[in-house]
Amino acid sequence: MSVRTFALIFGIVFLAVGAAGFVPGLLHAPHPDHPDLAVDAMYGRLLGLFPVNVLHNLVHIAFGIWGVIAYRSVHASRFYGKAVTVSYAVLTVMGLVPGLNTLFGLAPLFGHDVWLHVVLAVVAGYFGWIHRGADVRA
Repeated sequence: MSVRTFALIFGIVFLAVGAAGFVPGLLHAPHPDHPDLAVDAMYGRLLGLFPVNVLHNLVHIAFGIWGVIAYRSVHASRFYGKAVTVSYAVLTVMGLVPGLNTLFGLAPLFGHDVWLHVVLAVVAGYFGWIHRGADVRA
């Protein structure tokens, strides 16, 4: 897979996940032991697993738009991979720290989001820094 294809696929998936977070039928109520959020609009567990809220969904959509736009060039796609890696690595660490795992009450970063953020960071890191396929003309 080329780094451009990676950016496009990540972009489309982020857009789909961000949009899914706005579909009430795909959201389950947060567990009673989940922390309260200052921004509780659309707060729930996407597909019963991943804690999200409106801000979380908007961030997914922003990363999705960025990925689709980055698809236009190898350089932009590689930069997108690096930015996703750093961003999601930071979100992973924040998700493990009590108090930071709600992004100061703005968005949920805990639970299944932690391992998902690790996977996203690792895959994006591969395409951002390591992958040198047919599109080596950065």
